[in-house]
Amino acid sequence: MAQITLKNLAHSYKPNATADADFALKEMDHVWQDGGAYALLGSSGCGKSTLLNIISGLLRPSHGRVLFGDRDVTDAATAERNIAQVFQFPVVYDTMTVRDNLAFPLRNRGMEPDYIKARVNQIAAMIGMEEILNRKARGLTADAKQKISLGRGMVREDVNAILFDEPLTVIDPHMKFELRTQLKTLHREFGHTMIYVTHDQTEALTFADKVVVMYDGRVVQMGTPQELFERPGHSFVGYFIGSPGMNFFDATVAGHTATVLGETLALGASYAPPKGRVQIGIRPEFCVLGRSGGLPFSIRRVEDVGRHRIIRGTVAGANVNVTLPEGMEIDADANRVLFAPEKINVYADDWRVSPEGEEN
Repeated sequence: MAQITLKNLAHSYKPNATADADFALKEMDHVWQDGGAYALLGSSGCGKSTLLNIISGLLRPSHGRVLFGDRDVTDAATAERNIAQVFQFPVVYDTMTVRDNLAFPLRNRGMEPDYIKARVNQIAAMIGMEEILNRKARGLTADAKQKISLGRGMVREDVNAILFDEPLTVIDPHMKFELRTQLKTLHREFGHTMIYVTHDQTEALTFADKVVVMYDGRVVQMGTPQELFERPGHSFVGYFIGSPGMNFFDATVAGHTATVLGETLALGASYAPPKGRVQIGIRPEFCVLGRSGGLPFSIRRVEDVGRHRIIRGTVAGANVNVTLPEGMEIDADANRVLFAPEKINVYADDWRVSPEGEEN
């Protein structure tokens, strides 16, 4: 296992790139701690797979360095980095049995037959394939083949890191939850450094101890699921994480108040007047409806999604969402939306502004 460090890393697929827009990955410094379980989360095209391929050695960065521990591996081939990688679509040997597919990485390294047998049986149990270990991979379903790929990626105990590039795309939805749970169990047991790329926030938040959110080629925040939910460091994080995402309003902020659409709203902390385009952000879960205070709100529809209801409405023509617990009555005459002051975040040019006195 190893700590993975990215120093002044950037990448462009264009020769002689100079402008910021030329880079698929903007310059970054980042550390993946030894033994951490990370999710790399973002929408399609944000640079997740490019970054993963640089870490694995499938792609050389156009700028900067990659270190495994103290060793510079920027120019090292994938085989020299001692990593395992699981791709979006299954990569298996059709002519081999499931057992031989799982055993292949261990046999390549000359492991003892008894150890190989025990380890293959352990991984087969984890991915639910004990009953078909002696079947050829040819003819198995796509999700069964992907489970073989996952198992082969996890069968080695001596790797520096295991990298997963959207590995559950072809997996049955019920099996996704089970495999994510098993991956977390494996991580707790063996302590591998794991980096899991996904565009699915549920996968990211349920798998990882720390989630790394990417937007437009940049890492915009790394934090625990709770930190990303309560204090999104960038407006994209607020929008992308949560269902529905965060509500945003253009505002003027000074001290303990924000002014939105001519209305004065209390803030839970004090702020020096931010510069740039200033907004406040509030999660739908921290909004309530009433007849006075807050902002004018028009209800468009109510969606019952089981344990809560989503109230879809508008404020000055802009879409705004409110999430209420199941069973809470909705006042038919409610025409205002109110915010919990301590749950309001302030943003300037899309980046979160720390209130006065907050420790970073």
